[in-house]
Amino acid sequence: MDDLFANMPVFAPGSVWLAGAGPGDPGLLSLLALHGLRQADVVVYDALVDGRILAMARPGILREYAGKRGGKPSAKQRDISLRLIELAREGKRVLRLKGGDPFVFGRGGEEALALVAARIPFRIVPGISAGIGGLAYAGIPVTHRDVNSAVTFVTGHDASGLVPDSVDWQALAKGAPVLVIYMALKHLDQIASRLMAGGKGPNEAVAIVSKATMADQRVLETTLANAARDAEAAGIEPPAMVVIGDVVRLRASLDWLGALEGRQLIADPLQLGGKSESA
Repeated sequence: MDDLFANMPVFAPGSVWLAGAGPGDPGLLSLLALHGLRQADVVVYDALVDGRILAMARPGILREYAGKRGGKPSAKQRDISLRLIELAREGKRVLRLKGGDPFVFGRGGEEALALVAARIPFRIVPGISAGIGGLAYAGIPVTHRDVNSAVTFVTGHDASGLVPDSVDWQALAKGAPVLVIYMALKHLDQIASRLMAGGKGPNEAVAIVSKATMADQRVLETTLANAARDAEAAGIEPPAMVVIGDVVRLRASLDWLGALEGRQLIADPLQLGGKSESA
């Protein structure tokens, strides 16, 4: 195992690595992020980082929780950035471990800019974003050449916790064949209404993937008009990804996890003539 890390970058004292832990499954952690865990003096980790990933850290590492969860007491972003700077100035090797990818709705850019201002050396270690890896575990490809040549990633709430007014929902409704929406569950009814007002059809295929890649992952297939109601009725909980578009129909063929549990897959779901509304 040590041979795998022999030629990897040196984690220098007084530096910070901003690393993505992936969507949850420890097997999706990158080797470079694991290398950071094995070298760091302190790991500052988010709420969505699985405990089994933290257990891979070297013995004696200092662990500091800096999780941010909607509607719950959370560390302020400025305080997290200042803490990273403080630890680095103490000469520690600081691993900032985030769920998913630090640069995909992960505020990694904000923390990196603070490090630059403080003249703290840093490295970015990309991770698998839930909007890609999580959907793959649900059997939903974000692109398929018979369905879409573009995919749009968007957040379901802004810094204030509201549906972002800076997003042109009408333009997305008309121009985005596939939408992948992070942190959308709380405002799903409003988002669906804006998209339908912009031209998306009420029967547009939707999948909601809760706790993606984890043992308790749940996938709800529905339609745009029914998404918010069905999610509430099914008791879907965050963290959850929402994907809108015909790629959802491919799950009838590509739900590989379901197949392991006995689901009969369909060879060519795109030729069925209707859109999936099954949960």
